[in-house]
Amino acid sequence: MPIGSFFITRKFHIGLSPATIRSTMARLEEMGYIIQPHTSAGRVPTEKGYRFYVDTLLEERKLSLKKKVSRELSNRLTIPGDCNKIIKEAAKTLSLYSHCLAIAVPPKADEMVLKRIKFIGYEKNKVLAILISENGLTYNKIIELDGVYTRKQLDKASNNLSNKFHGLTIKKVREKILEQLYNDGIACDQLISRLLTLCKDMFIADTDDFAFNSLFGASKLPDFATIKQIKKFLEAIEDKQVMLKLLNRISDASGTRVFVGMENIIPSLKELSMVTSTYKNQREASGAIGIIGPTRMDYKNLIPLVEYTAGALTKILSAE
Repeated sequence: MPIGSFFITRKFHIGLSPATIRSTMARLEEMGYIIQPHTSAGRVPTEKGYRFYVDTLLEERKLSLKKKVSRELSNRLTIPGDCNKIIKEAAKTLSLYSHCLAIAVPPKADEMVLKRIKFIGYEKNKVLAILISENGLTYNKIIELDGVYTRKQLDKASNNLSNKFHGLTIKKVREKILEQLYNDGIACDQLISRLLTLCKDMFIADTDDFAFNSLFGASKLPDFATIKQIKKFLEAIEDKQVMLKLLNRISDASGTRVFVGMENIIPSLKELSMVTSTYKNQREASGAIGIIGPTRMDYKNLIPLVEYTAGALTKILSAE
């Protein structure tokens, strides 16, 4: 809502006349911090104004979460389950308390430490390949072999590759596979050789699909957006390339980051802002969690809310 000089004098009692406040607001408008939507209306902050406000908040660090809220958050996040379930529950909880859309990005695939590779016969010559990390994250894909293999043969290949790559990061596994394929040419075991080749492609493939199921609270969008904005937003999240760009930006942002206006990331989301904070698991692999909401969001309360949730995730995942 546009704010005028008369409203400020009544609300804050700062000892200045409406004329002085109008003069100050005119100067701030010239500097680009506020704008007058239309003649005779009050002023509203611009993106530059919000950016200045947020930078000041982060610099002063006078941000804290109410004890009651922190206790409630802790209770909701202390749930049994694998890494996937815990991260998703954290995002749902963040959406519930922030009244914004929440987004969660799991620890980067390259940093995921492999626990086991499993191959399960699917149909005819198709096999379900499953990668299981030390923290319980899983990634699976159906691959097609050049022949039909028995369960015993698939189990032998699973055990062979699990023993070979257990405890290595995905990045290291990929390097080892490429090295072995280069040095050995065709391995003595044709099935293992074929699975190695397919696993190479599997490791290179997009492993961020989990994150596309980690947008929570879309029903809250009408609280802060017009029908036109909602339509643009829904179109954006349906576009995988657009979402990859968004998720990559989140993944690359270490610590707590505030993106005031998202036009540089996704033009259609220029009237929205994003607050993100990174978390870590016991292997020091980092993921991120955050919220997307109106540029006019309550940064003073929402920044510590996101930070607390990320910190709680780090504590829970590091203890597993």
